[in-house]
Amino acid sequence: ERKKKFEKDGERFYSLLDRHLHLSSKKKESQLQEADLQVDKERHNFFESSLDYVYQIQEVQESKKFNIVEPVLAFLHSLFISNSLTVELTQDFLPYKQQLQLSLQNTRNHFSSTREEMEELKKRMKEAPQTCKLPGQPTIEGYLYTQEKWALGISWVKYYCQYEKETKTLTMTPMEQKPGAKQQGPLDLTLKYCVRRKTESIDKRFCFDIETNERPGTITLQALSEANRRLWMEAMDGKEPIYHSPITKQEEMELNEVGFKFVRKCINVIENKGIKTEGLYRTVGSNIQVQKLLNAFFDPKCPGDVDFHNSDWDIKTITSSLKFYLRNLSEPVMTYRLHKELVSAAKSDNLDYRLGAIHSLVYKLPEKNREMLELLIRHLVNVCEHSKENLMTPSNMGVIFGPTLMRAQEDTVAAMMNIKFQNIVVEILIEHFVKV
Repeated sequence: ERKKKFEKDGERFYSLLDRHLHLSSKKKESQLQEADLQVDKERHNFFESSLDYVYQIQEVQESKKFNIVEPVLAFLHSLFISNSLTVELTQDFLPYKQQLQLSLQNTRNHFSSTREEMEELKKRMKEAPQTCKLPGQPTIEGYLYTQEKWALGISWVKYYCQYEKETKTLTMTPMEQKPGAKQQGPLDLTLKYCVRRKTESIDKRFCFDIETNERPGTITLQALSEANRRLWMEAMDGKEPIYHSPITKQEEMELNEVGFKFVRKCINVIENKGIKTEGLYRTVGSNIQVQKLLNAFFDPKCPGDVDFHNSDWDIKTITSSLKFYLRNLSEPVMTYRLHKELVSAAKSDNLDYRLGAIHSLVYKLPEKNREMLELLIRHLVNVCEHSKENLMTPSNMGVIFGPTLMRAQEDTVAAMMNIKFQNIVVEILIEHFVKV
């Protein structure tokens, strides 16, 4: 029964997961979140039935050690009594019987203690199912899908992958062998580089790119979830993608008078024309239009000479241009120097402490940075006041503006893991704007 439940839950989970991974990343956020929750629920059920099945196998194997021997011992004992065998023979058998009874008792005791340990282990794994590193085993292993190009187009092929960090070896075993075709064996690749795939660059979710010594070009891989992608990237020392600026001269991306003028113009148009637009700041504008607007506004010959009310510039283009300018400043609005302290403040469970620490750190910013931060947060507060129409809450704005206003000096995996705390800082600034 446990085996049947395990197989049934496994089939249902992997079937749902397969459909889930084919979802377009361009679907509505609410649809994607609902699909994620459904997969998480099925994954939890599958983990439960897997643990129950393994636990049952362990229990059966251990109990065999005494469940078979005990009836044999009882049979021999009754044989000696019922047949009234000689006293000498019975006496000869007695020490052997006593030793066997002692061994059986020890085995039973061991079984009971092992079962308690197994129950405790099962309970811990149910509470926090994490990928564990076992001695002598790969750093990480599991299913990944890889993008493969054929004459008739692109397909995604499922592999079982094992990665050993010390040797940088990725072993890929194909899972979908075609009947009649030549069977493919495991493929060993030596990793050179790993980077997260930009969301807007591909219609699939949870993707990252790798380069290897054995294969020319980039290999695109798809993980099973966002958390799973983080684990693979952490194991492979993956990096965040670099967003190239359309503006060539670095001084044009400074926090200067032209930059302030640009931000104020953007805010003015957004608040007057598009503040109730659904998905404001979340919906991305055309890269070509964003580049045109930025290059026109930051043109050294006539900086700032752009009519924002021109029909060429829709709200999506203006919000994307504003985010782009802030993201590509030579130093973020909330400076590198204060990044670690701000993240540390956000990690505290005490709201009063968090608020006090963030308040204090905001006033350590250079004057221009603090002025820009106040200008932006005041605007975001205004946007969030129309959340019934635009669906943009302080939490949503934190997700968008956390990495825009704050970033670590180096793109490491640790920095990636701190992104959620950057989001919390911005969320607090919006919710407690007046106090700060």
